[in-house]
Amino acid sequence: MQDPSEKKQIPKAPKAGRLLAIDAWIDSSLYESGFKARQFWESVTIFSRRFRVRGWRRGVIEVLSEGFTMGAAGSVLMLALALPAFDETVGNWRQQDDFAVTFLDRYGNEIGQRGINQRDSVPVDEMPDYLIKSVLATEDRRFFDHYGIDFMGLVRAMSENVRANSVVQGGSSITQQLAKNLFLNNERTVERKIKEAFLSVWLEQNLSKKEILQLYLDRAYMGGGTFGIAAAADFYFGKSVKDLNLAESAMLAGLFKAPAKYAPHINLPAARARANVVLSNLVQSGFMTEGQVLSARLHPANVVDRGDRKSPDYFLDWAFDEVRRIAAASGVHSLVARTTIDMNIQKAAEESVEFNLRQHGKEYRVTEGAVVVLENNGAVRAIVGGRDYGASQFNRATKALRQAGSSFKPYVYATAMEHGFTPESVISDGPISWGNWSPKNYGRSFAGRVTLTTALLRSINTVPVRLAKDYLSIPPIKAMAEAMGVESPVSSHKTMVLGTSGMTVMDQATGYSVFANGGLAGERHGIQQLITHSGKVIYDWDRDHPPFKRVLSEKAVSEMNSIMVQNPEVGTARRAALASIRSAGKTGTTQSYRDAWYVGFTGNYTAAVWLGNDNYSPTRDMTGGSLPAMVWQRLMTYAHQNIDIKPIPGIKNPYVDPKVAEKAAEMERKSVAAVDADMGRPPILSSTTTRVLREMNDVFRKAPVLATPAEPEKLSGL
Repeated sequence: MQDPSEKKQIPKAPKAGRLLAIDAWIDSSLYESGFKARQFWESVTIFSRRFRVRGWRRGVIEVLSEGFTMGAAGSVLMLALALPAFDETVGNWRQQDDFAVTFLDRYGNEIGQRGINQRDSVPVDEMPDYLIKSVLATEDRRFFDHYGIDFMGLVRAMSENVRANSVVQGGSSITQQLAKNLFLNNERTVERKIKEAFLSVWLEQNLSKKEILQLYLDRAYMGGGTFGIAAAADFYFGKSVKDLNLAESAMLAGLFKAPAKYAPHINLPAARARANVVLSNLVQSGFMTEGQVLSARLHPANVVDRGDRKSPDYFLDWAFDEVRRIAAASGVHSLVARTTIDMNIQKAAEESVEFNLRQHGKEYRVTEGAVVVLENNGAVRAIVGGRDYGASQFNRATKALRQAGSSFKPYVYATAMEHGFTPESVISDGPISWGNWSPKNYGRSFAGRVTLTTALLRSINTVPVRLAKDYLSIPPIKAMAEAMGVESPVSSHKTMVLGTSGMTVMDQATGYSVFANGGLAGERHGIQQLITHSGKVIYDWDRDHPPFKRVLSEKAVSEMNSIMVQNPEVGTARRAALASIRSAGKTGTTQSYRDAWYVGFTGNYTAAVWLGNDNYSPTRDMTGGSLPAMVWQRLMTYAHQNIDIKPIPGIKNPYVDPKVAEKAAEMERKSVAAVDADMGRPPILSSTTTRVLREMNDVFRKAPVLATPAEPEKLSGL
């Protein structure tokens, strides 16, 4: 046998040799590259050592390095927050200049104007020099020196406020104020301030200083329902802005800070005191000398007597948007608009909000409110967008999205009625889980099997959730709310059945008006007619409005109203009960008592009331059945005086049981008389309630007895 060592050696193939060579080349190249990289890094390190600092210098470098890092991160964050603001600049944001509208109420009385014709706008160069100086000295002394944000002015304002221990100066530049007026609202949030800062810089880049000042003077609210300094000069002094003297200019310049507080037709002494502050500002800023302003101090401005005129400014702002939408295609920009507003109901709504907030606002820790009143044909009779238009022009009735709470439940129940349920249908009020969500009732207890009537009157939470989860699903409920007139985005999340979607007061009034209108949905409207100054009618609601559309069957409407009519009588809204008229509605309260609602209706009117705080802070245990119901009751009692009372659809008798009426009348007499006596004025509510009840005694005797208030102590849901 041959020894293995003696075997003949087989030469390797050429291909294998080439692969070995390539492998060797790669290995050597990698080693050589790594070696050179280490050499380079070592040389860089040696070079960098020349710049190494120690001691206090190192601390400075570290702080600057971290500052740059945090600054870069902050810039990215602020840019991300500001990007939505730039969406507001898309399109022709100056378009509102093209419309000038005179508004009339439903009876043809003039109630205000909106818009400005370019021919009415006085160029800055033609205004008196001392007027411009008065504005700059008071609002933004460094206007021509900063680039949108005046950091020095901000520091000065902060120091003055600290020294005075109150807010005596604002830090916003004229450009920032214009950005807010053009694109934003008065919400006091960090996000809004960031948007305002970025938009201010954007305005400085796209407009000259003169254009910014011109827009500011033309757009600012000046009190008395006037916008722009030219309109204010005519309203307060009956003259052109070109003819103003120094004293009048100072008075107008003082209005920018708080037009409602310093409006001279309301509080002339306060307006003159404010004008004196403006004159002092002129001297302190170096724009004028004390000798130059002395005559204006000695001879303060007098104003034209405008009586007690008060414009429904929140309504006019909303109606102006309606005019621009309707008339956009007409090509006519100077119009007279006959609106649907009833000034008596408007004043009653404003009075009811202010009356109740003044009396009970501190008790409930609530500061703001909003109301919308609709006639049941969709005509908007009143809008209260807040307590003080001069302090805040943000319309809480048409723009603020607040969670609806339990006041959303009627949309769920209406959907159920359309799907074959009845008020007597029995549903389990027991523990329920939907995914990881387990809603609870207000009292943290369960009632077992209950009818839908009981569930809605007691505002049980588990029942509408069970309806949505096991029987209806979310899409038909969402579709029902939208069909009934809710224009705010309705959430598709399962929690929406308990009112987590943000809705406006206008939406709520519109939706509930379907119940009051027999299931027909018609477009809410504030404009009855649009007429040119030559008399040509370019729009008429009776002629041009779309036909009403049925969104609820008569059966479903009758069933829903038969439940909701009991809410003011034996349910959660007993404080909303009217003295002699049957009404229906639903209360609503959100988590932590941030929002409280009462939305109710009669056969004549639908009204939605919201109370809360602009900063979303919780109230002190305020439910929809407390203060909002009281606001609604006071307002609607006035609105139903001296009119024919119509029945609620599905409810034959519009009048209440005599026992209920007498009790409500007694509560009305005591509360209204006591509070109005404290305020030193006659009540706006009827002083003839007893006489009316006596005259209608025969009617009351024939009225059917209402539902017995069974277990009223349990009717305490939200």
